[in-house]
Amino acid sequence: MVALPDHLLMSYEEYLTWEATQEIRHEYWDGEVVAMAGGTRNHNRVSINFLSILDNALADRPCEVYIADVKVQVQSRRKYFYPDVVVTCDERDRQEPTFVAFPCLIVEVLSPSTESFDRGFKFSQYRKFETLQEYVLVQVDQPIVEIFQRNEQGQWLFCEYGLSDHIFLTSVNVNIAVSDLYRQIEFDVVLDDL
Repeated sequence: MVALPDHLLMSYEEYLTWEATQEIRHEYWDGEVVAMAGGTRNHNRVSINFLSILDNALADRPCEVYIADVKVQVQSRRKYFYPDVVVTCDERDRQEPTFVAFPCLIVEVLSPSTESFDRGFKFSQYRKFETLQEYVLVQVDQPIVEIFQRNEQGQWLFCEYGLSDHIFLTSVNVNIAVSDLYRQIEFDVVLDDL
């Protein structure tokens, strides 16, 4: 197998055609194609736990939950990212088979190599979605869940939750025990005040 550089340049049309044939996922940032970093088992487990909880809770609602392999279109023909979990309840998203353009909830499971990007640039881009109501960051090295919720005035409010807490996702009207998100995860150190 030939090793590819981490960053490639191509048009949007080239990206769509090329990426459909790739074994790993690539995000698209204004003509730059960037390979996605591989995750750990804990990263994968937390993503699966979040997906399972949401998928079960939303089974009888007109919402769809996707994990890792479905990209979100932040800016048509310019920016496409792969969040760990994304939920859309918008009928318009049922027309497009390859991406979500109207998410209400995005979850990123943090890893050391992507944390600053997820907190910074990605969140700044995700805030452009008029439909996005919540952005959730989940740490895997310690049991902390951070939620940014958009209020009625369009401002983003921040809350942090620990292992013994419950979170309420207003975007999908779902209550989740944080401990359920970390099912099958063992931490090196669990702080008592979390």
